[in-house]
Amino acid sequence: MSVIDDQIAEVLDRGYVVVPGLIPARELAALNAVARTQLAGRAPPLELEADLRYPGAPLARSAAGGDTVRRLLDAYGRDPLFRSCAMAPALASWMQAYFAEPVLMSRAHHNCLMTKHPHYGSMTGWHRDIRYWSFAEENLVSVWMALGLETVENGALWLVPCSHRMAFDAERFDEARFFRSDHADNAKIIGAAVAPALAPGDALFFHCNTLHSAGQNLSAMVKYSLVFTYHGQSNAPRPATRSAAMPEVALTR
Repeated sequence: MSVIDDQIAEVLDRGYVVVPGLIPARELAALNAVARTQLAGRAPPLELEADLRYPGAPLARSAAGGDTVRRLLDAYGRDPLFRSCAMAPALASWMQAYFAEPVLMSRAHHNCLMTKHPHYGSMTGWHRDIRYWSFAEENLVSVWMALGLETVENGALWLVPCSHRMAFDAERFDEARFFRSDHADNAKIIGAAVAPALAPGDALFFHCNTLHSAGQNLSAMVKYSLVFTYHGQSNAPRPATRSAAMPEVALTR
């Protein structure tokens, strides 16, 4: 088996895999420079922590930290370097091996520069990304690319191994479709979560049904990550839904 085959087997089994060094070292400095410029420019579309109202976020835009950016949306359309990162040949080869058909990148979901700030970077509750996506099948893979070191201290992702293969009743989720941590059976599942540390340039590939969350950034520096989502051509977004709101992009090798 090839390295990619091993990684795909891990996603199919555990729901995620860390791919080290997906972003070449020579590109990291340029990507970080673009990320900082984009954050400083605050060009729309973007999401603010105060608008999302996740735990730990400022209560309103007028509160301290109320203008803190959480996501700079449409990373693909923001800068050629981001676009190249989303469509990198190595990533395209991985995705085509996984889906065994032509692959598309969604511009409606993820497709963002994710930032997490000290003090005002909020927690993200336990969830499956598919909760607000609408596709023919629940089979998409997201790629979380670390532009810097990601650890528990600065808000790295936590994931529950094998949770993409678990079935849950609706009562296990709250009204916003977050996985309820106050449910006894859920708490046991969450207790098995792990938080892989990512070195700069590493990527975390994870299935759309893998339960995950993220803590607050307790460090002194903003954390930057690029996040994109992919699916096979046959797995089309449902018409007239948010998932079909933007044209998708075909990956080529």
